Amino acid sequence: MKPSLNAKRVYRVMRRHGLLLEHRPRHASSTRRHDGKVAVDSSNMRWCSDGFEFRCDAGVPLRVVFALDCCDREAMSWAASTGGYTGDMVRDVMLQAVENRFTGALKADREVEWLSDNGSCYIADDTLKFSRKIGLKPVTTPVRSPQSNGWPRASLKR
Repeated sequence: MKPSLNAKRVYRVMRRHGLLLEHRPRHASSTRRHDGKVAVDSSNMRWCSDGFEFRCDAGVPLRVVFALDCCDREAMSWAASTGGYTGDMVRDVMLQAVENRFTGALKADREVEWLSDNGSCYIADDTLKFSRKIGLKPVTTPVRSPQSNGWPRASLKR
């Protein structure tokens, strides 16, 4: 039978001889910071998008992605699914918002900021390219800054 190893002793020896891996922070610090202002003074300057989930009576999750105008808080478009959030859903919501706000146009007549979190469906290459193609400027909130995502209560104060 082999003698058991003392893990703490092995760790001390490895540390003393520089054999440990360097620690890295769990989340990279962001250079952007939340300034607490999502609201804007006129319509069609900044739209925000996010998603939420709730469970139906049968326990099936229903997931909804939506787009709001950051001025008048109108829900311009939304999509729901019992599956996960996808880039296709987000792109559908984007196009529907543009069509609703610009009377059936397939492109906004001026650049509109599209504020979202850093979810994979929002930062996918296809979504970013599509948003620019239809006149939206993708802007993401700082990582680990939920207060600047969607429509926080604090931003309602102007």
